[in-house]
Amino acid sequence: MRIVSVVGARPQFVKLAPVSRAMSSVHEHGGPVIEDIIVHTGQHYDPGLSDIFFSELQIPEPGIELDIGSGSHGRQTAGMLEGIERVLLDVGPDMVVVYGDTNSTLAGALAAAKLRIPIAHVEAGLRSFDRDMPEEVNRIVSDHVADILFAPTVTAMENLAKENLAERSVLVGDVMLDAIRFNSNLSAQRSEILSILNLENRPFGVATLHRAANTDSDRLLVLLDALNRVARDLLPVVFPVHPRTVSRIGTECPDWQPGPGLSLIDPVGYLDMIRLTDAASVVLTDSGGLQKEAFFLNTPCVTLREETEWPETVDAGGNVLVGAAPDRICEVVSQVLGELRDNGKQPSFSAEQYFGDGNAAGKIVNGIIDFVRR
Repeated sequence: MRIVSVVGARPQFVKLAPVSRAMSSVHEHGGPVIEDIIVHTGQHYDPGLSDIFFSELQIPEPGIELDIGSGSHGRQTAGMLEGIERVLLDVGPDMVVVYGDTNSTLAGALAAAKLRIPIAHVEAGLRSFDRDMPEEVNRIVSDHVADILFAPTVTAMENLAKENLAERSVLVGDVMLDAIRFNSNLSAQRSEILSILNLENRPFGVATLHRAANTDSDRLLVLLDALNRVARDLLPVVFPVHPRTVSRIGTECPDWQPGPGLSLIDPVGYLDMIRLTDAASVVLTDSGGLQKEAFFLNTPCVTLREETEWPETVDAGGNVLVGAAPDRICEVVSQVLGELRDNGKQPSFSAEQYFGDGNAAGKIVNGIIDFVRR
C-alpha cells in the first residue's frame, strides 16, 4: 500500500509523527506493508521550524522536498499544487493524506482531487467561523474534497454533519494528544532550555505571535506593547519569534523594542517548546496548536484572538479569548497568576474528555487501510 503524506509547516510535522509511527508498525501486527512517501512542500523552510522537528519527532526524512518557500498565498499555493501534482503522477499512490489547515494542506488536497486520488484529511471539521482567516478557507475546501475525514473532537464531527459530510467523517481523537503523551517525558529528560534561559524554579510566561490577522495590521504594535506590559508588570515572558513576525516587526514597527522582562529568542525545537509550555505559568498565543498543547499540559492559555478552532479548551476553563485589548490581556493574566498562587497548578479538566484516548494515530491508520481495501 502506497501513501503520500503532504506536510510543510511545524504543526503538520507534529501531527505526522504519531501517524508515521503507526504506519511503520502496522505490519508487525498483521497489517499490510505501508510505504509512506513524505512530501515536504517547504512552507516552513527555516531549520528552526523544519529540520529540527523531523529529528526530534523521529520522523523519517522527507522522500521529496519541493522547497517552495514563502510568497503570497496564491503564488505559494500554486507552486505547491504544481509540485505535488508532479509527484502524484510519478508515484501513483493509493491515498494522499493531508494534515491541518495550511496552504500545504489545501494544495495537497486539490492536487489529489484533480487526479481522482482518494484523500484523507487529518484534523478535519475545525471551524473558527472567520472566513478572513486563510486557514478557515483551507480547512473548509480540504474537508469538502476529501474522501475520509478524521475528526479530533465531537464538535468537529458536529461541524461536518452541518455541512452534509457526516458519511465521510470518523471520530478518532486528536493526534496532538498522542504526540504530547509520547514526547512530554522525553522533553523533561532531554531539553535543557530552562537552564539555558535561566528559568528554572522561576515563574514565567511564554508568548507566540504569527497569524496574519495579528502581524499584518495595526494590531501587531498593540500586541507587542501588551506583551511588554505583561513582562514589566506581572511576570517575565519568553517570546520565541517566528521568522515572519521578525520581518513584520522590522517593516511595521521598526522603533519598537522589547522592554524589561520580555526576552525575544529564536524559534525553538518541539521538545524545548513542550518543556517551556509545561513549566510556564501562562501561555499567550494566537496559535491553534499551542492552545491545545498548553491545555494538554495543564498550563493556562490566554489566546490573542476573538475566536478559536478549539472551543473545548475554553469550555473546560483552560483557555481565555482576549483579542488584542491590552487592558483585557493584562487583566486575564493577572487573574490566572492569582489563581495559581492560591491553588497551584492543579488539573481542572481532562484532555481525554474532549480529545480522545491518545490513540488517534492508530485509528487513522486503520481507517486508511479499510478505505483503500474497499
